[in-house]
Amino acid sequence: MRSIAVVISFLIVALSIVSARAHAFLDHASPLVGSTVAAAPHEVSLWFTQNIEAAFSGVEVSDANGARVDQGKPQISGNTMRVGLKPLAAGTYRVRWHVLSVDTHKTEGNFSFHVGGP
Repeated sequence: MRSIAVVISFLIVALSIVSARAHAFLDHASPLVGSTVAAAPHEVSLWFTQNIEAAFSGVEVSDANGARVDQGKPQISGNTMRVGLKPLAAGTYRVRWHVLSVDTHKTEGNFSFHVGGP
């Protein structure tokens, strides 16, 4: 009886891990999350843990005043989303993203990066 309980517990944990991985989470970004870069980047690139649906995913980049500095619609291929940037001055910028993974789970998030000295 005890071995059945152990097997059932193992299956529950295993299924929880599989369902937790069923979302497209941000894996890494360029510029790096929370980073300070000396030179203004020409684009923001985001890599996710799963492929994403282009029609239902997007990203916006704004300056400290809330004005958008991205160049509009991102390019999406597989698990990567890129958006071009207008010329950036020194300052802090916020990246807001939302994605729909190919398995139909939605995720969203945001981070900032800083251009210029500390």
